Amino acid sequence: MNESISTVPSQGQIISVHRSYRWSIYRRLQELNIPCTCPADGTLRVDIDRATALVLVHSTVRQYLFSRQEALDWLERCWQTQVVCNADR
Repeated sequence: MNESISTVPSQGQIISVHRSYRWSIYRRLQELNIPCTCPADGTLRVDIDRATALVLVHSTVRQYLFSRQEALDWLERCWQTQVVCNADR
């Protein structure tokens, strides 16, 4: 995979993904109300203006790029991770 995310001044975040996934990811991001465009140069440009948008973009891209086994391994690691929350103390 040659996917990447880079920042270009005045152009926002540029996500480089395989063209076969680009429109699917674009449509999903539009559903999530995350501004993005697919210019003729083959890139996917995303306006990430808040942390929540970054997490949603990352999650959406990963959904299309991870194999089933990679997704299962990630989910298993999440279930096994123990996080101590001090908010209840």
